Amino acid sequence: MHLHLSLKQIFPSLLIYFALIASAMLFDYVLHLFGLVWIGRYFGFIGSSLVVLSFVYSMKKRKMISWGSAKYLLQAHELLGWVGALMILVHGGVHFNSIIPWLAIFSMFVVVGSGLTGKVLLKEAKVQLQGKEIELREKKYSGREIEQELLSYSAHVDIMKRWRKIHMPLSMIFFALASLHIIVILLLWRWQ
Repeated sequence: MHLHLSLKQIFPSLLIYFALIASAMLFDYVLHLFGLVWIGRYFGFIGSSLVVLSFVYSMKKRKMISWGSAKYLLQAHELLGWVGALMILVHGGVHFNSIIPWLAIFSMFVVVGSGLTGKVLLKEAKVQLQGKEIELREKKYSGREIEQELLSYSAHVDIMKRWRKIHMPLSMIFFALASLHIIVILLLWRWQ
């Protein structure tokens, strides 16, 4: 099965991605305009907390928790990830003065882009599988034949498995860099 993605299918994800960047720039501008840049310092904690909370979906997917609807937890994962990333970007603003925060922000952009890519791929996979099932029903295939055909046809869902093999390590790199940044900040914080 081949994925045929059009600009129309990709556009919403591109819009979400660039809205994140534009929103962060606008938010940072407003903080500067009103002399409230210091508030951005605390957005790192809020944003990081939201991103960590978004991983409840991953726990559900891996059967580490039994409560909650996978569909709604995925939606929460997407929303919390986006808002968390926004808070982290406002936290960083253009005030990075060391390499670790820059690397963490860059890896976060890659993870967000990867997540949006996965969303598009999953949606297209579902559409194509549904289309194939309708086609087989129209050709009067039996239930068992449809099941067998869809099973072989769904090997394309393998593309999602390959995508996860990329998305998860990217997420771990972001997590490691963000953790390193937090540890360094805690070590160098002026406690008095």
